[in-house]
Amino acid sequence: MISLLRLAEGRRFRAGKARAANLRLCAFALSALCSGCAVGPDFEPPAPPPLERYTPEETVSPGNGQSFVPGDEVLAQWWTVFGSDRLDGLIDEAIRHSPTLEAAREAIRIADYNTHAAAGAFFPQLQLGSNSSYNYASGDSTTNTVTQSTYSSFALSATVNYTLDIWGANWRRVEGANALREVQVYQLQAAHTLLASRIAMGAIEEASLRAQIAATKKSIALEEQRLALLERQLAYGKIPGAEVLSERAALAQTQQTLPALENSLKQQRTLLTALAGRYASEGIEETFELSELTLPRDLPISLPSHLVEQRPDVKAATASLHSASAQIGVAVAARLPQITLTAGGGTTAFELAQLFHPGTFAYSFAGNIAQTAFDGMTLYSNQKAAEASYRQIEAQYRDTAIKAFQEVADALHALQSDARAVGASRTAEAMTRKYLDTVRARHAFGDASQLAVVDAQRSYLAAAVARIQAEAKRLSDTVTLFVALGGGWGKGEWKRG
Repeated sequence: MISLLRLAEGRRFRAGKARAANLRLCAFALSALCSGCAVGPDFEPPAPPPLERYTPEETVSPGNGQSFVPGDEVLAQWWTVFGSDRLDGLIDEAIRHSPTLEAAREAIRIADYNTHAAAGAFFPQLQLGSNSSYNYASGDSTTNTVTQSTYSSFALSATVNYTLDIWGANWRRVEGANALREVQVYQLQAAHTLLASRIAMGAIEEASLRAQIAATKKSIALEEQRLALLERQLAYGKIPGAEVLSERAALAQTQQTLPALENSLKQQRTLLTALAGRYASEGIEETFELSELTLPRDLPISLPSHLVEQRPDVKAATASLHSASAQIGVAVAARLPQITLTAGGGTTAFELAQLFHPGTFAYSFAGNIAQTAFDGMTLYSNQKAAEASYRQIEAQYRDTAIKAFQEVADALHALQSDARAVGASRTAEAMTRKYLDTVRARHAFGDASQLAVVDAQRSYLAAAVARIQAEAKRLSDTVTLFVALGGGWGKGEWKRG
């Protein structure tokens, strides 16, 4: 039996409007008073996977400036850990002006109204009608004299129909509609997380490109300097012409990389502009440098048992499964007897002023019980289709959950690899820097040529570019981890969302 307590507490909608919530509560109460048992399965969310970790082996902190904190939760505004006010401001602006989020919010409103429409079946349906006519009639044609007459007729009527929800079909419809609304809510949460992550990654990529462009320009300047030295040596006959040609080719190859980097930077700027809800021609003021982005040191790693409760996509899959479960109840109820009560009343008179005089009123009450005896297996097939749909969505839920765990595991592995890559790139940069200092010192005493200095500088700049790319990738993979863990929705909705 559907109890009033369950109706009042267990199935609260998140419409955000007290009037709408009260309307639904009254509808549920009326349904409970007039109905018996709700047929079909009572939905229970799937149990979290009994896992203790995300990877086959014990998760080890990446080190080199970062460590995992098992059991901790991702902050709601996780992007603030990068310590960039510009990034925080751009994400806030995007949340306010993103047409994608606006469309997602409207999808929730559509689902709200669909839920209200389904709840209307809990109430009797009242129809009012009126009719007036002007009539012309002939007399008795069997006589020699035919009399003709005209008269008017006026009528008012009211009809009430109510189908008893003895099997809980209406409840299951509203239950399913509310579950579909929850799907839209979780999709909005996922859209928030995706938008914030795309902006954060875009800012990191922009910072990386700016650093790579600066290093490439320095490399081009060094290559030009080296070419000038080689051409001078060629003029004195100290080297063959092949070395000059080789350096010119190297310079051209380095110069070739610069337009692609500059184009990527422009595209990154237009992407961030679009994500902020602006047209490309408007642009954004915020610019990003790697030096302004702080690497988060302590990375929260939620418990595996909590992941399915935090990921918006997994929660949306659970809500879709809930809706499919409710549709089974609707299909089962359609196969059972339906009881409909009808009451009608009205008044009829030949003059408008006499509509409410005694003797003009009439009323009727009727009850109807209908049971489908044969329909070519239609209702049975509908039930089996609903059950198959539930199993299909259940499999899709498992697939979504498996992919969620995979994404977390991949992010953990990537950060462990990034830490080693950053360490190696920093070592390479330090070694090439040390070699450059040594060559410069030797050049000061005349033990090394200017050409050797230029070569050492070129190696150092190449190592610096590799280090920039490694650090940018670690920042991006940190964003990926936050998103894989649910993007900060584990402890309720985002404060600014």
